[in-house]
Parts: sequence; C-alpha cells; structure tokens
Amino acid sequence: MAQKAAKTLAARNAAVLQRTHLISLGLHALFLTLHWTFNRPRALKPYIFLAIPTLLIEFYLDRLGRPRHNPVDGSLRSPGEDLGAAGLTEYMWDVLYWTWGCIGAVCIIGDRAWWLWVVIPLYSVWLAYTTFTGMKSGLAGMGAGAGAGGADGSAAGAAPESKRQKKLEKRGGQRVQYR
Repeated sequence: MAQKAAKTLAARNAAVLQRTHLISLGLHALFLTLHWTFNRPRALKPYIFLAIPTLLIEFYLDRLGRPRHNPVDGSLRSPGEDLGAAGLTEYMWDVLYWTWGCIGAVCIIGDRAWWLWVVIPLYSVWLAYTTFTGMKSGLAGMGAGAGAGGADGSAAGAAPESKRQKKLEKRGGQRVQYR
C-alpha cells in the first residue's frame, strides 16, 4: 500500500479534471450550436473575451493537477497538486464555475446575461479588502504585546482575565495543596 494518499489524490484529480473538461466542452458546444443554428443576435466578442480567461484557467488547473506517470512501467511519478486546495486554486474554481453559469444564462436569457460576469471583479475586490482588513487586525494584535505596559511600565490589567481566574481571586487566590 505504498503511496496510498498519492494514488488517491491522483485518482481524484483525474476524475475532477475529466468532469471539468466534459462540462466545459458541453457548455461551449451548446453556446456555439445555439449561436450558429438559431442565428440569434448572440455576439461572439463577449463570448471570446470572457471565455478565454476561463479556458486559460482550465488549462492551468489541468497542468497543476494532472497526475504524471512513469512511461516505462506506468507507476505514479507525481499525483499533481491538490485541486481542492484553499486560496488561489479555490478562487480559480469560483471564476470557472461562475463563467459556466454565465454561459448557461446567455444560452437561456440572451446576451444581456454577460453582465453577470461583472460579479467576478467585484468579488475579487471584496476578497482583497477582507484579506487586507484581516491581515491588518492580525498585525495589530501582534504589536499589542510590546506596548501594553502603562506609563509606569507595568502591564497590569492589559490582558483580560477569564471567568475562572476571577472566581479564584474572589475566593482568595489560588491555593496550593501539599500531600
């Protein structure tokens, strides 16, 4: 059972990538079929402009997560990166899923549904803002220990006491029992 985790990750990545490629192929084929058969006024410029980044993201996720096998004996050389990782990978999946939703909405509603894609930059700005404010408050907490002392240099009262500490002080402090 050597490399069981790596083999599991490789199998999961391969399944996720295959499913992703099939869904993407189906949605793009549906859009192009509707565009060419019904000759609706679906402009190709927004489709190309907004679908190219997601195709690049899909290509990048494929390169990142595709398992690599040894050509000689077929053994697993690298399982690929975890495609379920948090952070930038998660954001790329969000962009990919949202664009799929936009393509589906354009197929059903029409060209005005491309405006739904505006949510992605707004979401990016919101993520950057929350990350910055979280980092700012985290860094502010780190600096509180250095300057917590009062004017006389004592740090009394700087740290909040727990309920247990307050109860112990009320009873007369902490007692040490010897056996």
